[in-house]
Amino acid sequence: MPAGCFAERLGDLVALTPNERHALGRLENRERPIRRGAILQRENDPAADLFILKKGMMMSYVLMDDGSRQILEFLFQGALIAVSSLAYHDAPETIAALTDCVVCPFERATVGALIEHHPRLAALILVCTQIERVALTDRLAALGRTSAKSRVSALLIELRNGLRMRDAEVQDTFVLGLTQEEIGDATGLTAVHVNRMLRQLEEEGLIAREAGRVTLKDERALAKAANFVDRYAGLDLGWLPAAR
Repeated sequence: MPAGCFAERLGDLVALTPNERHALGRLENRERPIRRGAILQRENDPAADLFILKKGMMMSYVLMDDGSRQILEFLFQGALIAVSSLAYHDAPETIAALTDCVVCPFERATVGALIEHHPRLAALILVCTQIERVALTDRLAALGRTSAKSRVSALLIELRNGLRMRDAEVQDTFVLGLTQEEIGDATGLTAVHVNRMLRQLEEEGLIAREAGRVTLKDERALAKAANFVDRYAGLDLGWLPAAR
């Protein structure tokens, strides 16, 4: 993974200047390894640092009063993590590692300096958070209004797209990396129901599974079943300020 993975992510949206890449690279000066299953941030604990996910895959979730878990988001390489620390003293969500990970922590004050000296980068961070907010809105709508098949289909496409964003070798086949319980916690389904939906998608020829890997065999039909909308398509960034 390139040293400036967050710069690579923002560079997918616009062409960054060398000064902007240097400023973003400074966010990754420190590295912290996180083992699979470890908690990076716990809900309701004091929150201070933000993080860049430099390697691996994480998830954010909240715990319900009955002890059940709702997974809110899957986080991939290049993601800016714990942005809520900019607004809240206590963390509103738990962030945990799904694989062995490397994160780069930095203080909130660093974001203030970035806004002051590089307003276009601050605007791009706002754009990224809005893309994620709309995607979360899609998931919320799906939980209340779509079928189990649609929810599982959408999650498979989301996972493949998130992995492919930073790894060009990921095409139609990818390592799932999630248990059926974790898929259920993201889609509001039981593990048994998830298993049933995965088998149905296989029987319909939309996916194939082998040795922990999933292949999207008919992506168009899968996207139709999922009511999937690519929230990175159709962006309007003409309003961005000039780079400094």
